[in-house]
Amino acid sequence: MSQITTLTFFRYRGIWQKLWAFGMMQFGHAPMSKIAGLQFYKLMGSGKAGFNPLPDWSVYAVLQIWENETSADLFFNTSPLIQRFKNHSEESWTLYLKNFAAKGEWSGKNPFQKNSRLDPGNPFIAVITRATIKKRLLYRFWKYVPTSQASLEGNTGLLFTKGIGEVPITQMATFSVWKNKESLMEYAYGSKEHQSAIKQTRQLQWYKEELFSRFQPYRSLGTWNGKQQLPELSKK
Repeated sequence: MSQITTLTFFRYRGIWQKLWAFGMMQFGHAPMSKIAGLQFYKLMGSGKAGFNPLPDWSVYAVLQIWENETSADLFFNTSPLIQRFKNHSEESWTLYLKNFAAKGEWSGKNPFQKNSRLDPGNPFIAVITRATIKKRLLYRFWKYVPTSQASLEGNTGLLFTKGIGEVPITQMATFSVWKNKESLMEYAYGSKEHQSAIKQTRQLQWYKEELFSRFQPYRSLGTWNGKQQLPELSKK
């Protein structure tokens, strides 16, 4: 399959630019739905540092799934819509991703198709974990989150992470980039906090809908916090 995914983060400064970004969560759907080659997309806000229910009004994200890389390139190079996002934002960072594992559903379907053209010499792994939390369990879920996230602090294998989502509090996702498969596996299976979170999820069934997906990031465009992220991929 030649399907690829892009995830773009935008940082906004000043009240008017932040209001524009918030408005695009509603008014961005009409132009986004008309983009050629776009199979699936999500306009998302973000949470404060870590996996936090409190919104970060300065950062928004756009997830897009494309028929192929050509469609994505055409959008990022020529679309007036992406130019509008960039004109209003202080900085932006786009990652091109190839999916190699996805389980679950997002808005009633699994939109990710496995890409068979992975680079065996590229060690980086990106992960998107997304869920709709049952309303009756919201308090217990968010109360437990700090414990489940404790092992991420100071984790040298974790290169980037940000909480994102379509609706604050109830529809949340985490995006993370890892140095290599070993770092991810050590966290997933070696962390007592993460294993406890998995156990809690199975016992309490927090979610109405959930999806776990893994990707190989292979291109990095733009900057974040004033510098290139994954510089090895910025040259491609």
